[in-house]
Amino acid sequence: MNLVLKPLAISLAVAAAFSANASAQSVPNNAQNVVVTAGRQVQAAKDVLADNVVITSEQIANAGSESLVDLLQQQRGIEITRNGGAGTTSSVLMRGGSNAQNVVLIDGVRYSSSTLGGASWETIPLGQIDHIEIVYGPLSSLYGADAMGGVIQIFTKKGNGPAALTASVGAGSYGLRKMQAGVSGSSGNEFNYALNVGHENNIGFSATNPNAGKYSYNADKDGYKLDSASGNFNWQLAPGYETGVKFMQSRLNAQFDAGSSYDDHSVEQLQTIAVYGKAKVNDIWTANLQVAQSNTLGYTDASYGQSQIDTHQNLFSLQNDIRLGKDVLQVIAESRQEKVRGTTAELNQKRTTNSVAASYVWKLDAHLASVSIRNDNSSVYGSNTTGSLAYGYRLTPDWRVNASYGTSFRAPTFNELYYPGYGIASNQPEKAKNAEIGVYYEQGSSQLSAVYYQNKATNLLVSTNVCPVQQSTHRYGCAYNVDKATMSGLTLGANTRFGDLALRGALDIQNPVDDTTGKRLARRAKQHASFSAEYTLAQAKLGVETIFSGDRFDNVTNTRTLSGYSLMNLYGTYALNKDLSAVARWNNALNKDYALAYGYNTPGSNVYVGLNYGFK
Repeated sequence: MNLVLKPLAISLAVAAAFSANASAQSVPNNAQNVVVTAGRQVQAAKDVLADNVVITSEQIANAGSESLVDLLQQQRGIEITRNGGAGTTSSVLMRGGSNAQNVVLIDGVRYSSSTLGGASWETIPLGQIDHIEIVYGPLSSLYGADAMGGVIQIFTKKGNGPAALTASVGAGSYGLRKMQAGVSGSSGNEFNYALNVGHENNIGFSATNPNAGKYSYNADKDGYKLDSASGNFNWQLAPGYETGVKFMQSRLNAQFDAGSSYDDHSVEQLQTIAVYGKAKVNDIWTANLQVAQSNTLGYTDASYGQSQIDTHQNLFSLQNDIRLGKDVLQVIAESRQEKVRGTTAELNQKRTTNSVAASYVWKLDAHLASVSIRNDNSSVYGSNTTGSLAYGYRLTPDWRVNASYGTSFRAPTFNELYYPGYGIASNQPEKAKNAEIGVYYEQGSSQLSAVYYQNKATNLLVSTNVCPVQQSTHRYGCAYNVDKATMSGLTLGANTRFGDLALRGALDIQNPVDDTTGKRLARRAKQHASFSAEYTLAQAKLGVETIFSGDRFDNVTNTRTLSGYSLMNLYGTYALNKDLSAVARWNNALNKDYALAYGYNTPGSNVYVGLNYGFK
């Protein structure tokens, strides 16, 4: 209990001190806030039936030295794992699912590794991001394979208004240095532009500790260099017609530990680019066309050898939105080609998935509803049809209840299909059925939510020693469709404002269990929570963030335990003038020793200071 209570008590004491002279005030209703990802269309946040969170540009600016996964760790329904410090292999787990069971989009472009499954989070630069939308629950009926736990969409910065420059520079513990610059604006009403570049490097600390074993532990420092760029250009060709191009690119050169005396390192590159067009065909029909490419390029030089594995994805999407009064009918056609090229010849494969989908969003007085269906036809694993049905009712203008049911699936990765001595070409997709019910409240600056969900998965692909056909190439086991799992839980969220004091909190109580073995899924806690308070005083903002997690098991047999932990971060910003502000952070202020993966270190108490120019 002391693990949780000490930082929580400090947080509440700070909040109490700030709020002593604060009085509740009314702020503009959040009805103008919109969410795009939940329905592949612009929707007022108050009308979105799926549970969701939006991370604002202000929250990202306050993040300072943190990485994207550190920021996501503070959101409800999300846990993270990482093999060392920033720059090392990281995973994001949504609602008890795995890293491969969620979809990541960058400006609408799917980003993932076809060999490992899921996104390579360490390559996504936080400094290039404007805001983030997180939508929980099965969304395969809108986005296809892998959207079992949810969808996270990252939006890069856009331009509007007069030409403006932004720049930031900062330094921190472990030799951290960060620099960023950008230009954005518009030319009349015809052309909008934004271009941003960034660089960061860190000397770091040892990724491993002696628990990793004598053949993996290396006491050397494991740092990284991350260079990145993003751009967003949009042309208004005529009223109702527009076209544009958007891209993000990063190159991560990171050290890690895989041998006791070797300087192991990897070079990972993220590349996404999309060309899109939008046409308002008539008063009710809008067509959206996007052609995109997403690449994940990875080179590894380690004690066990050198390797190169590249994932190339070509993506095509045509979406038609037909507005029927307050309702919207969508008809979608998509194609996705995945191709892997690398030094492991057996993985040099490709597959194509062609998809068609339809959805309908209905609004009538206090009633809200949506229905969607999708078919994904793969050249490798065949046809899969998924669907979703959701209903919401406004008890009052402030209170709403929701209920939904949806199906989803995850495609087998190329490793699970083809990796020598591990993959089986006949492996089939994982499948899941999710039911949930939620209660939501929104009034002025206050929002509350409580959602109970149960996601039952079958055909899970796991590493097993009992292969369907024991061959000489599978002497040590294989990936095989053998397990069932139930991921259920209650997720609570709240935020409010009292005068100059803003409060935000989240609590997840979950039971992610492997139904085949009765064991808890690896690296998932039964409870995790976060709390933050931010006080505004003239030109300054002072904030405290706390993160709590219960114990977890590092392995599927539940024989190796990772202890629970609690963290406290402090931050502050000060506006030096209308364009220039200073930011400071003190992460892990209580210098807690904790683990996200057995045998791997995490940062101790560390600080960061920086200057931001032109950020609003």
